[in-house]
Amino acid sequence: MPDTVRNNPALNRFELDVDGHTAAAYYQLSPGVITFTHTEVPAELSGRGIGSELVRGALEAARAQRLKVVPKCPFVAAYMAKHAEFNDLLL
Repeated sequence: MPDTVRNNPALNRFELDVDGHTAAAYYQLSPGVITFTHTEVPAELSGRGIGSELVRGALEAARAQRLKVVPKCPFVAAYMAKHAEFNDLLL
């Protein structure tokens, strides 16, 4: 069972721990904007929806902080394209 998505500002990434592995969504912050640059899901967690769970949590955190989102990461961009409920976050 995965933990909850957490922000690790020291490493500029959101993290999700599952079965002893950590998936991460890296970002850059500027005033009012979060730019997602890269998402990593360990091979051991592949195909389990962990990346989607991680990105959903990261986008919910961005919404809670009233940040606009720039999805430079292809995975984040594809997730947002499939989940219109996050379109209001796009810059």
